[in-house]
Amino acid sequence: MRIDIITIFPEMFDGIINNSIIKRSIDKGIVEIHLHDFREYTTDKHKKVDDTTYGGGAGMLIRVQPIADCLRSIKGYKDAKVLLTRASGKVYNQARAQELAKEEHIIIICGHYEGIDNRILNFVDEEVSIGDYILTGGELPAAIITDSIIRLIPDSISKKSLKDESFTNGLLEYPQFTKPSVYEGLAVPECLVNGNHERIRRYRLYMSLKTTYLNRPDLLEGHKFTEEEERFLKLIKANKNLDTKSLDK
Repeated sequence: MRIDIITIFPEMFDGIINNSIIKRSIDKGIVEIHLHDFREYTTDKHKKVDDTTYGGGAGMLIRVQPIADCLRSIKGYKDAKVLLTRASGKVYNQARAQELAKEEHIIIICGHYEGIDNRILNFVDEEVSIGDYILTGGELPAAIITDSIIRLIPDSISKKSLKDESFTNGLLEYPQFTKPSVYEGLAVPECLVNGNHERIRRYRLYMSLKTTYLNRPDLLEGHKFTEEEERFLKLIKANKNLDTKSLDK
């Protein structure tokens, strides 16, 4: 996969693409990431990329020209999926990340200041928002989208690591623990250390449902429940304390 990021602040991505899973994926040739400073493409002699808004209003708007020319300079841009990070776009989620991970070439345009001249929409395929809040620029959203996509590309991380993650099966992930088994009087749940794999499975499913019910109940609205999940959810809604033995019934 190739990912091109069009931004006015390419240096903001240095730490992101040179560390962790993204860096390893680049080194293994799984993904290419190219950063483009669209200020280099402005026709303004003072290197300005923004201007005042027609009709009045606060702030300055990014002009179309430098971004469009930067986009056209990217090899294969006409066949790429072009995204624009924008608060008014469709809210990004794991399902969309999984779809984008199948693309061969993605270009992400980062906005800044008060926004971009709306004629930019003639050059993009999709507007993307990462949530119902406002940021000063599109660099952080672009970084989040990039990270979420790369980790789903085959061989970036193990399939086992992806299997039980939040949103993969429509639910949030269950709590996890590591050594020591007791820390300052706080013990790991007994069912996780007794070696009973079936009880571990039930505990994790129960806790996944409970976490989702408490933190993101909206995710349960379209969830297709198994009989086991329906039973566990009744226990959760009844506010019963978790007794791992009761999960065996």
